[in-house]
Amino acid sequence: MNADRESDGRVVPATPANNGGTEPPAESVEGRRPARRNTEQPSLVRTPKPERRRSHGLAGVREAARKDRSLKFTTLLHHINPELLTSSFYDLKRHAAPGVDGVTWHEYEQDLENRIADLHGRIHRGAFRAKPSKRVHIEKTDGRKRPLGIPSLEDKIVQHALRAVLQCIYEADFLGFSYGFRPGRSPHQALDALYVGITEKRVNWILDADIEGFFDNIDRDWLVQFIEHRVADKRIVRLILKWLNAGIIEGTDWSDNGKGTPQGAVLSPLLANIFLHYVFDLWIDQWRKRHATGDCIVVRYADDFVIGFEHQSDAQACLDALHGRLGKFGLRLHPQKTRLIEFGRRASDRHRREGTGKCETFDFLGFTHVCARTRRGDRFVLRRLTMASRMRGTLARIGEELRRRRHHSIGATGRWLASVVRGWQAYHGVPLNFARLTQFREALFHLWLGQLRRRSQRGSRTWTHERMGRLMRKHLPPPKITHPWPSIRHHARLRARAV
Repeated sequence: MNADRESDGRVVPATPANNGGTEPPAESVEGRRPARRNTEQPSLVRTPKPERRRSHGLAGVREAARKDRSLKFTTLLHHINPELLTSSFYDLKRHAAPGVDGVTWHEYEQDLENRIADLHGRIHRGAFRAKPSKRVHIEKTDGRKRPLGIPSLEDKIVQHALRAVLQCIYEADFLGFSYGFRPGRSPHQALDALYVGITEKRVNWILDADIEGFFDNIDRDWLVQFIEHRVADKRIVRLILKWLNAGIIEGTDWSDNGKGTPQGAVLSPLLANIFLHYVFDLWIDQWRKRHATGDCIVVRYADDFVIGFEHQSDAQACLDALHGRLGKFGLRLHPQKTRLIEFGRRASDRHRREGTGKCETFDFLGFTHVCARTRRGDRFVLRRLTMASRMRGTLARIGEELRRRRHHSIGATGRWLASVVRGWQAYHGVPLNFARLTQFREALFHLWLGQLRRRSQRGSRTWTHERMGRLMRKHLPPPKITHPWPSIRHHARLRARAV
C-alpha cells in the first residue's frame, strides 16, 4: 500500500499502486474482488533478491517496507535466529509471573544455549506448540476486574522475537496519530498531540470513544486477512494462529471462544494495532478528508481514541458512521463510555457568556481534560488534571503496602515511598497539575503518619505533625512539574522528524 506525506508530517494512505485502484485503502484488504484489469498482475510481490539489497537482516526488512508499502514479504521466519531469541529472552522481565508451565526466567537461564538451540529448531521445523495462557485478574481503578493472559516463558520469547520482525514492516505503515505500544512513542506524546490539536485547531466538539471489550472481541479471521496483506510467509501466519487458538486456562478449565487475543501477551498490542490500523485508522483518515466540512483531529492510543471536530454536524455524522464501521468487524462502541461533548475554546466562551456553567470534561490516558482560563481570565487554557479515580486507586494500593511494611525501618519505607513519588511525578507532573501533585503528597503524609502511629500505643504523642513534616521533607521529594509545555515538546518533535 503506497503512502503520501502531508505538510503537517502525517503519513496518509494513497490508492494502491495499480491502474485500477480507485477504492479507499481502508477497503483494499477486506476481501473485495479485484478489478478486471488487475487480474493479469501477479498476486504476490516477492521480497527483493539479496544481491539487490543495500542492507541485510531486519534493517533490510525495514528499508524494503518503507520503500514499497504494497510489498508482501514471503520469507521472514529465517530472521528468528538464535541470536534474536537470546536477546529477546534477556529483554523479558526477570521476575514476571510464570505461565501454565511454571518455568521462571532464572530457571530457563540455566543451560540457556541448549534451550535456545532446541527452541530455534522446533520453530523452523514446525514442531513448536503454543501453550495456553494462564488467566489472572487485576483490579481496575473503577473497582472492576481486568482479565489478563500470562503466556509461558517460551511463548514470550518467541512472541518478542516475532514482534521485532513484524514491527520493521508495520512501523512503515502505521499512521502518525497512532501512539499506543509503538517504539519511540509514549502516552505523553499522544497527550501532547491532543493538547496541540485542541488549542491550535478549531476544535469545538470532542468524541470520547471506547471500544467495548476490544481485545476479547477481535475477529481472528479479519486479523489474519490484514496480516496477509503484508506477510505472505505462511509459516509466520501459522505461528500467530497457534497463539490465537491456544486458549486460556483459568484454574483447571481450558476455554477458547474463537475470537480475541489475550491481554498480557507480548504480541497482543502489535496485533491490536494492526487490526485497528485497517479497521479504524485508514478509514477515519479517509473520512475526514472526504466528509468533514471543518477541522478534524484524531489521537489514538491502543483501543482508546479521541476525535475532535469543528462542527457538531461532522461529529454526529462521524459517530453514526463509526458505529457501522466497527460493527462490520464485530466491534461496538461502549454505550456508557462513548460521549459526544461540546469542548474547546469557543465552547468555553459560549458557556461563559451565557452563564451556563463550565464545559463537560473527558478523560484520556489518566488525565481529566478541563476547559479553563488563565488567572487573569483573559485567555483559554486546557488543564490536564490527574483523574480522581486514578489517584484514589493508587493511594489505596500504597496504603495496603504501608500496612505490610508497618514494622520495617523508617529509612527503608522512606526510600520505597520516595521511589513511588518520583515515579508518580514522572508521569503526572504536567503543567497546570501542581495542585493534584500536592494533594497526592498530602495524602501520603496522612497514610504514613497513620501507620507509624499504629506501631505503638503511644504513637499519637510520639508522632506529631511537626515530626512527621520533618520526616517527609527528609525522604520524599517536593511536588514538581517534570514535563515541559506540550506545544513546545510536540513541535520540537515534529521538527526533529522533518530533519
